Amino acid sequence: MTLVMGVDSSTQSCKVVVTDAATGAIVREGRAAHPDGTSVDPAAWWEALQAAIADAGGLGVPGAADAVAAWAVGGQQHGMVALDADGRVIRDALLWNDTRSAGAAADLIAEFGADELARRTGLVPVASFTITKLRWLRDNEPDNAARVAAVALPHDWLTWRLRGFGPEGESPRGPVLDELVTDRSDASGTGYWNPETGGYDRELLVAALGHDAVLPRVLGPRESVTDGDGRLVGAGAGDNAAAALGAGARTGDVVVSIGTSGTVFAVTPERTVDPTGTVAGFASADGHFLPLVATMNAARVLDAIGRLLGVDHAELSRLALAAAPGAGGLTLVPYFEGERTPNLPDATASLTGMTLASTTRENLARAAVEGMLSGLAAGLDALRTLGVEPQRALLIGGGARSQAVREIAPLVFGIPVEAPEPGEYVALGAARQAAGLVTG
Repeated sequence: MTLVMGVDSSTQSCKVVVTDAATGAIVREGRAAHPDGTSVDPAAWWEALQAAIADAGGLGVPGAADAVAAWAVGGQQHGMVALDADGRVIRDALLWNDTRSAGAAADLIAEFGADELARRTGLVPVASFTITKLRWLRDNEPDNAARVAAVALPHDWLTWRLRGFGPEGESPRGPVLDELVTDRSDASGTGYWNPETGGYDRELLVAALGHDAVLPRVLGPRESVTDGDGRLVGAGAGDNAAAALGAGARTGDVVVSIGTSGTVFAVTPERTVDPTGTVAGFASADGHFLPLVATMNAARVLDAIGRLLGVDHAELSRLALAAAPGAGGLTLVPYFEGERTPNLPDATASLTGMTLASTTRENLARAAVEGMLSGLAAGLDALRTLGVEPQRALLIGGGARSQAVREIAPLVFGIPVEAPEPGEYVALGAARQAAGLVTG
């Protein structure tokens, strides 16, 4: 049996699966928590990755029967990891859900125009994207910005570290910045990579940061590098692209991932361009494209209402299913901490339609589920405006474990919905990519 490892370094935790390269069956797995917050020291991710690998039984001695032959990392997108010339992290990474760079996004749009940015990068900047975080750094921490020698994303940086690179004295292979690598999917979420040409748009990088810098080399879907022990290392992927691989999504499918954030993305053979910025024109991990709509408020909407009602997820689901569709007129707009789609970084949530008859525990639970799903349904509609015609929705992520979510989703989405067996689809997608390196 040939073993491969896939990693999901998400916002909340690091998950590792070791699988049989031929069958995809999970042989071992491990997990470690990440700290809360929208600004995080990447060292915490590195510690969690090492702990999760140890929890999964380690990489093993190369050549041994229980050793991992190849690995790849999937990770949260957009987070800004700024490195100096010695390979040291300059400041905490600003994550995708850090909205302080909303003003920087507006500035970039004013300078270049939404249509031009969409044409060049597939994206119209919002606070989530890396390019806006670099502009924020330039404007608010100019001394730190001046020190930036390389910019990586979370999965790029973790791949670099696990391959043995890093600051002198902390890593066996040293601070070789040119050894940073990434993949098409994660590069396409930066705001300074062109999915049509496959190259970085250096003019946009300089406009954001104030100077040029080393950027990770973009590997193709089947390209690899090696770690310090000679294992094959895949390009990795952004979390949504890795999840598409793990779930086996195909053309005609829309994947609806309900985690900390919510995402709706399709697998398409052609690139999409949306000058409104609602649909991000990402690339996929397999050489195709992944038009995507993201919401900042997904499963945590259910967390918040569950806490308010004093119930666990199972009871929240039972309450929601006990209410009629429409929740008696009770409507929850779930923008608890701003929203990315629509782009309302300073928005707050609202509950309307409250009457003596409608204000029940059951209706509030139903309104939470329907409100969350309605935000995702708006993403489906946005994809349709670009000519994407979804035939089936695949529900994945922690929120898809809810019976109420699974039963209510077809009513809200208006298309057939399937919920694959719950699993770590990002880690499994990374493992599938690694398996392709050893099985051909």
